[in-house]
Amino acid sequence: MSAAGRKVRLSGWGRSPVAICPLLRPGTVTEAIGDGRNASSLIARGNGRSYGDASLNSAATLSTLRLDRLLAFDPVDGLLTAEAGLLLSDLLALFVPRGWFPPVTPGTRFVTLGGMLAADVHGKNHHIDGCFGDHVREFELLCGDGVVRRCSRSQNVDLFRATIGGMGLTGTILTVTLSLRRIETPWILQQTVRCRDLDETLAAFEAARSAPYSVAWIDCLAKGGGRGRALLYHGEHASSSAVPTGRRAPRLTTKPPRLRVPVDVPQWVLNGWTVQAFNALYYQQGRPGSTLIDYQHFFYPLDAIGDWNRLYGRRGFVQYQCVVPTAGGREALLQLLALISAGGSGSFLAVLKQFGSGCTPGQGGLLSFPMAGYTLAVDFPVTPAAFSLMLEMDKVVAGHGGRLYLAKDARMGSDMMRASYPDLDRFRAICSAVDPDRRYRSLLSERLAL
Repeated sequence: MSAAGRKVRLSGWGRSPVAICPLLRPGTVTEAIGDGRNASSLIARGNGRSYGDASLNSAATLSTLRLDRLLAFDPVDGLLTAEAGLLLSDLLALFVPRGWFPPVTPGTRFVTLGGMLAADVHGKNHHIDGCFGDHVREFELLCGDGVVRRCSRSQNVDLFRATIGGMGLTGTILTVTLSLRRIETPWILQQTVRCRDLDETLAAFEAARSAPYSVAWIDCLAKGGGRGRALLYHGEHASSSAVPTGRRAPRLTTKPPRLRVPVDVPQWVLNGWTVQAFNALYYQQGRPGSTLIDYQHFFYPLDAIGDWNRLYGRRGFVQYQCVVPTAGGREALLQLLALISAGGSGSFLAVLKQFGSGCTPGQGGLLSFPMAGYTLAVDFPVTPAAFSLMLEMDKVVAGHGGRLYLAKDARMGSDMMRASYPDLDRFRAICSAVDPDRRYRSLLSERLAL
């Protein structure tokens, strides 16, 4: 068992809410098991990159960051086993030079394998490759009854599905086994498409459906005929033959970025006028065409700016990420964009992606977020006006059969959670079976009655 946890102020990446939590920092899996068995209530926490309150428990929060050892790797099929606290940035630094890449990656490399599994992260390739959990072979899980269970698609199957996307509520993930994919170079061949409105944007997604990766920056404050205008980026891993002879290898780094936001930006700086001006400039600067770009800039552009979450001021921000089904998706997006532009609280960082149907029905995580359709993510500073706006957006999302992403959420109500995640009762039953006292809890689970 590790030393008694020192109480620290913790938050998610959105910096709101903040909780005082005893932080346990086990250095080995054995210590983590001891901590899990001795705590009256706890939640595991990776690198704190979920945005809201998913990794906060004021009774005990267990950091997995020291559990970062590589345990096994098969160079023939790319099967990797590692402890759950291994950072994606360290995995990339080790394996990209050797010609391997994660099958699915979120928009930051500063996350842990356990966090990626608990959130069942998706990337720019969901329309083809599904979620992170679709590529996980097995994992070891310490449950609330003190038992360590090995879970896979053939062993403890219900618990396997409940843990993928289960936000850490089934127990502490100790190790993860996943399949990496081969790549020839660290370069991405990127295509940029400028879209004048939402119809062009959605048509561009359909035209790029065969591309391995696609994502759009969308101007969430544009109005009238330009509503939904965007820059769509799609790409693929560049082959050796696609890289010009003599092209210098990209400068890749695992070190924290030198460029940082040094202070909390005053909240008045982020207003409708500044965001509108930035969006107009960004849209005009987007250059259609093809280019070679290193994988870090393609997948993790914001990682180049340290502490960028301070841009939204001392009170923090909320990222509202929803998904709406393909049928009716256009109408839902138009309504959401109209609400955002009328409210004038849009962000610099609005992102639109297209989701596919995911894995085989009955195989995915019970609380996994994606469904076939479109996902919109937009940041709002923590203000009463923004929270009122998000309540109106909730009505649109729910009315079209959509839902919100738990890894980004900090304010959804339990009624919307119950209505939008059909396997919720089954999830609760599985948790209770291995954790009858429901010792694994978080501020998120208490807020949403999970």
